[in-house]
Amino acid sequence: MIEEALDFKAESDAIAALLKPLSTEDYSAVTQFKDWTIFDVLAHLHLWNLAALWTLTDEPKYLEIMTRAIEVFQGGKTHQDMHRQWAADNGFETGPQLYKAWTNSYAALADAYHGAEPDERVKWAGLEMTARSAIIARQMEAWAHAQAVYDILGQTRVDADRLKNVAHIGVTTYSWSFKVKGQAPMLPKPYVRLNAPSGDIWEWNEPQNDNRVEGSATEFSQVVTQCRNIADTSLTLTGEAATAWMTIAQCFAGGPEAPPPAGTRFKKKG
Repeated sequence: MIEEALDFKAESDAIAALLKPLSTEDYSAVTQFKDWTIFDVLAHLHLWNLAALWTLTDEPKYLEIMTRAIEVFQGGKTHQDMHRQWAADNGFETGPQLYKAWTNSYAALADAYHGAEPDERVKWAGLEMTARSAIIARQMEAWAHAQAVYDILGQTRVDADRLKNVAHIGVTTYSWSFKVKGQAPMLPKPYVRLNAPSGDIWEWNEPQNDNRVEGSATEFSQVVTQCRNIADTSLTLTGEAATAWMTIAQCFAGGPEAPPPAGTRFKKKG
């Protein structure tokens, strides 16, 4: 049993509650994330939720969608191009139609991974990972992309302590954040001390007075998922390594990505 699948389900339920009142027209709103619309965000989450389900339950289907993705990207097109075409090909013409399909897919994904063996190996983007890591990555993806929707709708997300899964990915990808940009990781790794939504304290790495990141777990997670520039948070950074990390942090796989410029990702006023 993978208990983190329940965290993914709860995260998705919260996003579903945010989206439920939206009209067809609302889905055309352009977010602050690469000019994706709310429809784009949901299509992206739905498509890759299905891919994550298939890598566990139907590998040929998973391989088919990954082959299609490679063809699209090698052809110079973007994620946005791919999921818009995929939505059209599958009859998702409106946001409410897509919403219904997505709610079904995330529920099925959560159920499948909840019943899986935590250490079972699954394929993902040319690599392999454990089933537990795969569903945690889906939670991170859902949480990160949903931030753009919360922002454009002028809504404040109320996080729960399941956010620790996202923060943990952020901490454990410290070295990756440097390596993906062709840089050597600065050592030792900074001490990370975060205030959880519940008020608990979460800590990682050895305590160091001169090398540390402190503050809100929500803001830390926003930085490592590149939903916020470090300059737009109240996180406290001490030391060269901590400062360098937080200016380039990238907890997700793929090619190197730059954080959003300061002042470009924020909650819209209602």
